[in-house]
Amino acid sequence: MFSSLPFSYMFLAVMGMGTLFSLSSLHWLGIWAGLEINLIGFLPLLVYQKKSMESESAVKYFVVQAIGSSFLIFGSLLVYSISFTWESFNDSYMTSMVGFIMMISGLSIKLGLFPFHFWLPSVMAGLSWITCLLLATWQKLAPMFLMASLLESSNSYWLITLLCFMSAGSALVGGIGGMNQTQIRALLAYSSIAHLGWILFALVHGEWVMKTYLMIYIMVSLCVFTSLWFSDSSVIKNLDNLKDSSFIQMSIMLMLLSLGGLPPLLGFISKLMVVLSSMNSPYMAFLFVLILGSLMSLFYYLNLFFSINLSSSKKHSLIGFYMNYNPILLAIILINLLGGLFILFSNSLLMF
Repeated sequence: MFSSLPFSYMFLAVMGMGTLFSLSSLHWLGIWAGLEINLIGFLPLLVYQKKSMESESAVKYFVVQAIGSSFLIFGSLLVYSISFTWESFNDSYMTSMVGFIMMISGLSIKLGLFPFHFWLPSVMAGLSWITCLLLATWQKLAPMFLMASLLESSNSYWLITLLCFMSAGSALVGGIGGMNQTQIRALLAYSSIAHLGWILFALVHGEWVMKTYLMIYIMVSLCVFTSLWFSDSSVIKNLDNLKDSSFIQMSIMLMLLSLGGLPPLLGFISKLMVVLSSMNSPYMAFLFVLILGSLMSLFYYLNLFFSINLSSSKKHSLIGFYMNYNPILLAIILINLLGGLFILFSNSLLMF
């Protein structure tokens, strides 16, 4: 990537500087300026191969981010018109509440949260793997931490309920939207929407839970997109023809199962933390919807996993020699069973 675009490091530096400037700003005018600097640095990275699909995705991304920025600055101006300061929020005025909702909507548009999720799958479907990785990880940092600051400035019941509705909707959209997908980029986009719902629900119950979940999601996404970048596979039906399929195929599938939250993989630990932190919460009904969306994601990941292993076992062995059964699949089933029994046993010990 970087050899084909000589100024990539400069654009990455501008993008990172914009995010850091936005997170370190003392008022919303500086936050908006930092998000715009981040957008200016990220847009040239979307079109480095000069393909028509990349250009289309870049235009869509620019329009959506411009709409989100306009919502953010207009909402902050409404709040400023009441208090004449960029730093405080007073929920006793209707204009200030409308401005606050517009600020949340602007950040939700930038993140791709429900009900503003429509742009993310189509944008990610036309990008390269590295830009998909940046879009799924780095570009989520500033809006999510700004959402946390909004939640701290107005910790009211209606705001928490609104964020819980958005998180539950994101989990359902991520689960249902990935059911009939045949392209890995779009599948990972819906997975990103579902994980955003979990991250937002974790933010409601504690900022440390959100940070831990976000860190684990970034680690797993880095492994997934790096493996896909080396394999250079974009359509699911071509996954059984990967280069060095024995290692890369299994690494990709394990990481996808980890994204789905299958125990005892790394992605399950983050979901378990959110479940445990919200057990005594009054928002347990939303947790049921999030778990339902995660089960939908696990369904199509496991379906993909079994179809690839059954088709690949007819052509070549995954460990170098042909056997009547799939030893890798058998080992994974045993590991999952033992991991589930260990979690149940440890939970029973904690209860007693």
